[in-house]
Amino acid sequence: MGAFPVTALPSTRSLDLRELSAPEPLIRALDAARRLQPGEALEVYTPLVPGPLLELLGEEGVHASVTRLDEGGACVRVHRPPLTPCD
Repeated sequence: MGAFPVTALPSTRSLDLRELSAPEPLIRALDAARRLQPGEALEVYTPLVPGPLLELLGEEGVHASVTRLDEGGACVRVHRPPLTPCD
């Protein structure tokens, strides 16, 4: 798999996958979410509301919320919770 555009922001990265065909947005978004360290966040822009991605993210132990975009597609905010002292 090749490189994909990720823009570094303070503690949040952004990944725009709206121009890709399925299943590439799901694959790339899941890969990026799996690389998140505790406390890090990611905004993923997808061509559709990604129901299967949300299910997989929940299984990975990351939090996700979705906002439908006026221009089409969705913004998925993914956050890996920070570790607690007992983790």
